[in-house]
Amino acid sequence: MKPFLILQLRPETEASDDEFAAILRKGGLEAGEVVRIRLDQAPLPDGLDLEDYSAVIVGGGPGCVSDPVEKKSPVEKQIEDAVMSLMPEITARDFPFMGCCYGIGILGHHLAKAVSKENFSEAVGTSDCRLTEAGRSDLLLQGMPERFEAFVGHKEAMQRLPEGCVHLVESPTCPYQMIRYGENVYATQFHPEADSDGFEVRIGIYKHRGYFPPEDAERLVAMCRAADVHAPERILRKFVERYRRG
Repeated sequence: MKPFLILQLRPETEASDDEFAAILRKGGLEAGEVVRIRLDQAPLPDGLDLEDYSAVIVGGGPGCVSDPVEKKSPVEKQIEDAVMSLMPEITARDFPFMGCCYGIGILGHHLAKAVSKENFSEAVGTSDCRLTEAGRSDLLLQGMPERFEAFVGHKEAMQRLPEGCVHLVESPTCPYQMIRYGENVYATQFHPEADSDGFEVRIGIYKHRGYFPPEDAERLVAMCRAADVHAPERILRKFVERYRRG
């Protein structure tokens, strides 16, 4: 089987490792079925050929594509430049892609610079997601409940749907929760890999990064523990099942 290429954008080792383990677990992947690259630590390989992989999965991260370049740290620039460099080929070829959280920012910025902090940021917590009419017929969303809860927490969001994209999932607080470009390029604003334990880890790591007042951390951890969030991981599992190839 050709491996899945997993690109990680989190410079915090604990958060990156926890996210990687969650992607494997929720996607039904073994470590030997993937190639993992932490873009804060290593560049993309010279001569990277997408045909060597089944698909590309991009994780989340604390960066914002809409921030001015001068406000980004050298590591943030390195990470963003690396993942953005793949997007022209991915979208031109309609190559299988799943962008999680930061991934919708990467896709939306590449296609139309449609991501900003103007509207639709969501506090750390859960979002009431709903399938759109197009979402009900999408192959990755077959069998999903009409409404489901998903973990979110983001400072920027897609402001409009880029040309060529299909709107799959919406919520009252952030309309573009999941989109598809072409037939095989997907991105979610919510975290399809996250469960309560994983989000508790991230709350501890990012409590001083401006997502929420640090004194709210304990309340948010309690909220995560009480949340019933299971449906989103089915999307990641279906993506893996659909695009596994020899």
